[in-house]
Amino acid sequence: MPTNRTSRRFRPARAGPLALGLSTLLWLSLAGSWAAPPVSPPAQVQPAQAQPAQAQAVRDFIQEGKVLYRVVACSGDSELPAGIRADVVQAHCAQMKPMMDFYRHSYLPKVRKFLEGWIPAGSPEIVVYPFGGGDLLSALTAYPNAREITTLSLEHVADPTRFATLKPEEMKVSLQLLRKRVIGLLKFSDSKTDSLQELQRGGLSGQLAFFLIGLAVHGFEPVSIRYFQFAPDGKLVYLSRADIESLSAQQAKKLRFSATAPDFSAAFSNAEITFRPLDPAQGKETRVHRHIAADLSNAHLPAPLLLHLGQKARIAAMTKAASYLLWRNEFSFIRDYLLKNMDLMVSDSTGIPPEFARKAGFVQETAGQFSGSFLGASAKHNQDFRDLWTQHPGRSIDFRFGYLDKSLHGHLLLTKRESKGP
Repeated sequence: MPTNRTSRRFRPARAGPLALGLSTLLWLSLAGSWAAPPVSPPAQVQPAQAQPAQAQAVRDFIQEGKVLYRVVACSGDSELPAGIRADVVQAHCAQMKPMMDFYRHSYLPKVRKFLEGWIPAGSPEIVVYPFGGGDLLSALTAYPNAREITTLSLEHVADPTRFATLKPEEMKVSLQLLRKRVIGLLKFSDSKTDSLQELQRGGLSGQLAFFLIGLAVHGFEPVSIRYFQFAPDGKLVYLSRADIESLSAQQAKKLRFSATAPDFSAAFSNAEITFRPLDPAQGKETRVHRHIAADLSNAHLPAPLLLHLGQKARIAAMTKAASYLLWRNEFSFIRDYLLKNMDLMVSDSTGIPPEFARKAGFVQETAGQFSGSFLGASAKHNQDFRDLWTQHPGRSIDFRFGYLDKSLHGHLLLTKRESKGP
């Protein structure tokens, strides 16, 4: 999934409680306490008037979401608004459905069959997926019983209201671009950063479209879509119509110097999608997916986000095609968070290197083959991973999960907390 390098540096608000440095917050977290004094959020995530409680009803974008679910994910039975032509939708779905069916019927059964015998029973149902881009699809593949999923990446969710206002030719172009960009995820289990960044401009909310396609493939439908920002203590502040209006002139910021600048409001950075199974036989209980736009490097990781993640119960984690960022010292804060809070992690070789996993009390199991990193990365960690695959050869696999290795082999890594016995 997308890389995550640089962003606007964390700056405390000019007014408000005394802010702690991020290194102090990290020290407190690693010492076992998240009860740090309040810190001020970055300016771009300041809620409207910073009110502790919502004075107005939270704005729910489920109607816009149902239209997108019907059009981009070719699912559901929502009526098309007057401005959306049925022939445009039919032409898109004629090409989109075969890609979704390939994943659903060819790829998914292979991965599920393998992971069902690999992931320990009773694993946490709260999932955190750093560098996850628009990849709710893979999160539900690896953890089909997850009740709460958090994806984090450089990409913002975007404004869902624009799509229905597009002219037919504009809509055709947007849907064509979506198909071009989502095919990598559906057929090759990987999305390039550039693909996701390109969808941060224009009338189609690319991240949201990816999420809705992921839900449709797995047999879920959206129930609500709300946008949020962070309070200083890491709690979520859901946005009302007034909040969104007050942020309308504040543009979302690109979170890496080389990224594509978004062309929508800062209100549309982070979203929560509540969803449920389409088949009543699968139950009626709703689940939650949240996507958070953030640079996860040490220098730019927002303190309220770190506090928010630390407030979760025990987690399962995953990552894939993540440019080997968890190998690097610049991302040690998010790596240390995972090692402190997770019980297990499913990944390709862009997961946590053996050196760090062993020190934190984890064991690692392998599948497939690994001869070296697909992209240039640490020679030491490469050798450690080669040794791991040699010493603990796992079962062969006939599917790709994220990157291949440098010899184009599929591979899989399970990092799990070492059992202390009865």
